[in-house]
Amino acid sequence: MINNDAKIINGIKHSKNLTDKIKELVLKSESLNKRKPSIVVILIGKNSASEIYVKNKIKIAENIGIISKKISYPSSISEKELLNKIKDLNKQNDIDGILVQLPLPMHISEDNVILSIDPKKDVDGFHPINLGNLFLGNNNGMIPCTPLGCIYMLKKELGSLNGLNATIVGRSNIVGKPMQSLLLKENCTTAITHSKSRNLSEFTLKADILIVAIGIAEFIDNNYVKDEATIIDVGINRKKINDKIKILGDVNFNDVINKVNLITPVPGGVGPMTIACLMYNTVKASFLRNNHEFKEIIFDE
Repeated sequence: MINNDAKIINGIKHSKNLTDKIKELVLKSESLNKRKPSIVVILIGKNSASEIYVKNKIKIAENIGIISKKISYPSSISEKELLNKIKDLNKQNDIDGILVQLPLPMHISEDNVILSIDPKKDVDGFHPINLGNLFLGNNNGMIPCTPLGCIYMLKKELGSLNGLNATIVGRSNIVGKPMQSLLLKENCTTAITHSKSRNLSEFTLKADILIVAIGIAEFIDNNYVKDEATIIDVGINRKKINDKIKILGDVNFNDVINKVNLITPVPGGVGPMTIACLMYNTVKASFLRNNHEFKEIIFDE
């Protein structure tokens, strides 16, 4: 009898292993800089999901010794006022990371906000300079947290990714595109697909590694998955089932579990790793901003 529990990639366990190592980096950073690493999180408006994300980020930061501060604004804040606040935070030497929680109100340009953050403090890794460095194969910048967490789990679970076929379903700047760059750096053969791709299953059925970030609940089923594939499900979808809100991934977990080699659950897979990698980027920023050598523990161990 197949033990399906052995197929589950435990993101909570992996995130704890990473944060334990980050704690050591926090202590080293504090010794070098004579202060603890620090992050400021800006939350705009009343969005229950965003409020939960921010609360979790701050809690984990405090648990590993990172100084964290939340700045809340009403959804009526003007773009100019927000950009001026970010400009002020950019100048403060005792702040290593700045994160503006997405999504933003319609009247505020996400692009303008991302561009306004100092790339060295852009712990989300969304600034064009950081994305450009990643595209060029340079790990010295900030790498988007979700793809970084995905590559960490893949390397821990599979070891070398050399020569594996990897298909990404979803082409966003936050997940899909940076994920492709990370997989290419690990010598995978990659394909990036999306909701408009024709004959999508032709690509997914070739994938040893399938990364799904299409934003449609349980979109990927048994018909899209190769035998013994490893699946990373990035999706977080809220669906009302029997008067209860259930969190679902972009993969139909129950339909594919008997076919796959490994799979991340939702919740408990990618989510915890995303927050852990945000902490990693914050500590990394505390080293690089102060011209201290930083040794990667995700790619080089």
